[in-house]
Amino acid sequence: MRLLYSLVWWLVLPLVLLRLWRRGRKEPGYRAHVGERLGFYSQEARLSGPQARFIWVHAVSVGETRAAEPLIDALLQQYPQHSILLTCMTATGRETGTQVYGKHGARVVQSFLPYDTGWMCARFLGHFRPVVCVLMETEVWPNLIRQCRRHQVPVMLANARLSERSLRRGQRFAALLRPAAEAIDVVAAQSSADAERLRAFGARHVEVTGSLKFDVQPPAEMVDRGLAWKRAIGERKILLCASTREGEEALILDALAKLGRTGWLTVIVPRHPQRFDEVAGMMQAQGLRLRRRAALGQGVDWDQVDVVLGDSMGEMFAYYALCDVAFIGGSLLPLGGQNLIEALALGKPVLVGEHTFNFLSITDQAIKAGAACRISSAEQLWDMASALFADPDRIAAMTHAAHGFAGAHQGASHKTTELLAPLLAR
Repeated sequence: MRLLYSLVWWLVLPLVLLRLWRRGRKEPGYRAHVGERLGFYSQEARLSGPQARFIWVHAVSVGETRAAEPLIDALLQQYPQHSILLTCMTATGRETGTQVYGKHGARVVQSFLPYDTGWMCARFLGHFRPVVCVLMETEVWPNLIRQCRRHQVPVMLANARLSERSLRRGQRFAALLRPAAEAIDVVAAQSSADAERLRAFGARHVEVTGSLKFDVQPPAEMVDRGLAWKRAIGERKILLCASTREGEEALILDALAKLGRTGWLTVIVPRHPQRFDEVAGMMQAQGLRLRRRAALGQGVDWDQVDVVLGDSMGEMFAYYALCDVAFIGGSLLPLGGQNLIEALALGKPVLVGEHTFNFLSITDQAIKAGAACRISSAEQLWDMASALFADPDRIAAMTHAAHGFAGAHQGASHKTTELLAPLLAR
């Protein structure tokens, strides 16, 4: 099965590269460092020559790159003789890595991970020679893990999560994926439910460590920026629709247009930057009075604005600091939901839709703790927002619950580094 899988990769590779090049028309980062995706690296990609000792962390995109921050900070402090090799698959993930880890200078080296063929993965491992591999969340690549075995690179799956839906999907390809899961040396799971599903999938050594995202500290600069925006806007309440996905904005904007003039200001931040202009066009088509991110903090008559488009990257903590209530996207449609932890860490009352299977355990716990509420439609989103803005005591109670919930779940980075220590000792 793995050989057939590898053959399919080689057959579709021209189409993959063509898609990469086309995507680069909107996101130029996809046309940069293409050789790395094929297993070709310059000597400049290494740190201090062949003696460099890399702890390799693979974070596929933006969310995983940010989630890895407390773990990477802890590893750099605990292992000063090592450096971090940070790989990703998306251009936005690499850009986020530059923003988040630039403070570490040359001790964090970035690269794209090659496509999952044995030959490319072997070239990658031969070039960088990492001492350990840390895969973030759900990244189980059969050829990559097999090549790690061949090159004697131990593998950890950190901050691991697996929904029921993903488990069922993975079991259909058990002949390919189960051997890869069984070859992982240790798994640090986000919850007990995730741990049970990962064991059912074939993982052998699974420990519950919690979510690393609770250990991410909101950058003071971003929090100050968001508070400055809020002061410029004045007394008007703010509803943030964060990380919205394709199809959701249409529902949200249609319901907002039907609602008419609201006492609060709505800020919408689409998850994918290539959709910023598309969403702006949808707002204008609804006749909504629009401002973009560049207007925040400026002397605008905000009473004459209906909606703000958050068309920027790397400022999500600033948007959370700005808002009074946060709706987390990806949950109005069956997309699995997005991370709600950043909003909770800043004490924001959270609203989520019905489709949160990617973060089901944490979402259910937050709802039970009184820090979040579930809504079933875009219309109910506006009803709930209106009710909250009319009830300051309830907002205060949810804010207190959010702070308490986020604080109670910290500590995953320490537990994860403890699990990683024996692999590094090899």
